[in-house]
Order: sequence, then C-alpha cells, then structure tokens
Amino acid sequence: MRRLTHPLGILLLSGDHERAHYALVLATGAAAVGREVVIFATNAGCRLFHRARPLEADARESLLAERGVAGIGTLLMAAEELGIRRIACEAGLRAEGLDAAALRPGVEVAGVVTFLAAIGAGQIVTL
Repeated sequence: MRRLTHPLGILLLSGDHERAHYALVLATGAAAVGREVVIFATNAGCRLFHRARPLEADARESLLAERGVAGIGTLLMAAEELGIRRIACEAGLRAEGLDAAALRPGVEVAGVVTFLAAIGAGQIVTL
C-alpha cells in the first residue's frame, strides 16, 4: 500500500487500559489506510510496551473479547505487522523506574526530539 505523506504521531502519556487500547486502535486504523504512524509512549504510557504485558491482564480485556472487539494483544501484533514504529521515551522510562530491557522486542528507546523529527509536519494526537 502506498504511504500517505503526513505521518501520524500518537503520544501516549497514560498507562490506563482504555487510552492505551485506543492509541492502538487509532494507530492500526491509520496504518491500514496508508499513513505512516509512530506511537511514542512516555511515563505511565510505557506500560503498553512492557514485555510482561500488564495491560493485557486488565479486566477490560475480557469485556472487549466478549463483545468481539480486538484487545491490546491483538492490536499490538497488528501494529507490528503494519510496520508501526514504537518508541518508549527514555526519560519516561526513568521517571517510572522501568528498565529498557523489560520492553517488548522491536520497541525503540529514544527521546522526544526523535519523535518530533519522525512526525515532521504531520499530526500529533495525545492520549
């Protein structure tokens, strides 16, 4: 699929399930229609990329499954398949006391300058 010229940056500040889930819904939807997408997780939002998958243990995951809605695990796999760039904020990891070695494979560790450079003149959505 041809990539559209204006990337979408998703800034995930929150570590709660609902916002992390919708960050993935938005990211995969945009990538599916040809947008370049970067998810930049910082502070508690870094939980989305944790190898232990804490958000997948949230009770909301069962509710989504019962209602036929893709959960975080499914959406993370789709994000990988769609080539969505995933960045965990170096300062955000430190602020939360998280180790970069605990992140899922394929997640970069970088700062806000890297995120902003990747998005350029594109859009940024904050969740």
